[in-house]
Amino acid sequence: MSGEPHRTSRWKNALGSLSARLLVAFLLPTLLFLALTGTTVYALARAILEDELGTSLSAIAAATASQVSGERMLTIEPGDDVTGTRTWRNVVRLLSEVRDASGVRRVYVVDTRGRVRVDVGGGLPVGTEVPELARDRLELSRVFSGQRTASQVLFQGSDGLLYKTGYAPVRREGEVVGAVAVEGSAAFFGPLSRLSRSFAAASAVALGVLGLVAVFTARGLARPLRRLMDSALRIGRGDLTTPVPPEPTREIGVLARELEVMREALESRDRQLKLMLAGVAHEVRNPLGGISLFSGLLAEDLKAGAHAGASEHVARIQREAEYLQRIVEDFLAFAREQPLSRAPVAAPDLLQEASGLLAADAADKAVTVEVEAEPAVLEADGSLLTAALVNLVKNAVQASPRGGRVRVTGRGDGGDYTIRVEDQGPGVPEAERGRIFEPFFTTREKGTGLGLPLSRKIARAHGGELRFVSAPQATVFELTLPLGDDLLRGRQPGGRGGTDLSRTR
Repeated sequence: MSGEPHRTSRWKNALGSLSARLLVAFLLPTLLFLALTGTTVYALARAILEDELGTSLSAIAAATASQVSGERMLTIEPGDDVTGTRTWRNVVRLLSEVRDASGVRRVYVVDTRGRVRVDVGGGLPVGTEVPELARDRLELSRVFSGQRTASQVLFQGSDGLLYKTGYAPVRREGEVVGAVAVEGSAAFFGPLSRLSRSFAAASAVALGVLGLVAVFTARGLARPLRRLMDSALRIGRGDLTTPVPPEPTREIGVLARELEVMREALESRDRQLKLMLAGVAHEVRNPLGGISLFSGLLAEDLKAGAHAGASEHVARIQREAEYLQRIVEDFLAFAREQPLSRAPVAAPDLLQEASGLLAADAADKAVTVEVEAEPAVLEADGSLLTAALVNLVKNAVQASPRGGRVRVTGRGDGGDYTIRVEDQGPGVPEAERGRIFEPFFTTREKGTGLGLPLSRKIARAHGGELRFVSAPQATVFELTLPLGDDLLRGRQPGGRGGTDLSRTR
C-alpha cells in the first residue's frame, strides 16, 4: 500500500501534463499561424503601398518635368534666387502649384551634377548640392539615362515622418539635362500601423478564446480519464466488484468498456480462484482427516501389540493418500495453462481408446459401453481429448445402474464433429444442473468435482464446446469440435485461443 500514493500522484501528474500539452497544442500552432500571417500581410501591404507611392510620385515628377524647359532651367545661376530673376520666379511658381495641387512636401529641380536650380519646400539655394541624392545614386543614374523612377528606400524627415522621392528627367532637345524630384509622405503608414495593432489585438483575443477552449477541452478529457484512473486504481487495490462507469466520449468509452471487460474477467478469475481454494481446502481436509484417524488407530494397535488390523489401517491410509494425490493432480491439471500439441487424430480411434480405458470400471458394474463413430480426422491434442472423454465416459459409467448401457457416438455435422456420451442413469436433479460445470461441485463422496470443468476447458481450448442434456433415465453430454478451416483458424468462443481459466464456467 505504500506505493499507492505515489501511483496516484503519478496519474495526476500525467493528467496535468495532458492538460498542458493540449493547451500548447491549441495555442502554439495558432500563435505561429497568426504571427506568420500578420507579418506576411503587413510586409505585403507595405510593399504594395510603397510601390504605389513611388509610382504616384514619379508620375507627378514626370508631369512636372514635361512643363519645365530644360534650356531655361540651365540659365538659372547661383544668386538668381536672391535677385529673383524672371526665369527663376516662373519655375518656382510652377513647382509651387504642383506641390499645392498634389499635397507633396517638396518639389525641386537639379542639374546632372546634382546641384539645385530651384527648390520649393526644401529651401536650398541655387547651386547647392542636395545631400539626399547621394542616397539615390542608382535611381538618378536611371533618371539621367531617360527613365522615371522612385527611391527604393524610405527616409525619415526632420518631422519624424517617412518620405519617398519620385524622379523624372528634364530634357533639352531630347537630351537629359536635369531631373525633377518630388518628395511625398508615406502617410499610409499611420493606418497601416493602426491596422497592425488591431490585428495584434484581435490575435490576442483569439488566443485568449482558444486558450479557454483548450482549458475546457482539457478538463473535459481529464474528467473521464480521472474516472478511469480511479477505476484502475480500485482494481489495482483489489476492488473487483465495483463496475467501471460508462463514458459518453467514443474513444474514452471504448477504454471504459475494455476496462470493464478486464474487471469482469479478473472478478471471474478471482471468484473461481477463491472457489478452487475453498474446494481444495475442503477436499484435502477429508483425506487428511482419514489419514490422521487411521494412522492414530494404527499407532494404538501397534502399541497394544495388536498387529491383526494393522494391514487394514495401512490400506485405508494408502487409499486416502491416493485420493489426496488425485485431488492435487486434478487441481493442477485444471489450474495450469495447457498448450495444445495438435496432430491428426482419427475420431473412431479416439473414442475407442477413451472407452477402453474404462473397461475395468464398466465390467465391475456390468455396464456395457457401446462405441459408434463416423470416420473423421481431427487436428487436435489427442492426449487432452482422451482425458476429456475419459471423464465423460467415467461419469456415465458411474451414473449408470448395474447392467446398464453407455452409448458413445461420433457424428460429423457440417463443419463440426459432435461426440455424444449417453447413459441411462437417474439424470441430474434440476437444482444441480446449473452447477455441474462449477469447479469442485460434486455429489459423489469421493469425487473432486473437477472432471467436467476440466473437460469443458479442454473442449474450449480446441475451439469447441461441451454441453449436457439431462432427463430421467437419459443424460447426454455433447462434445462439439470444429473440423477443417474452422479448427485450423482456432475458432473459439470469444475469439481467443489458449486455455484461459476465467472461461471454464
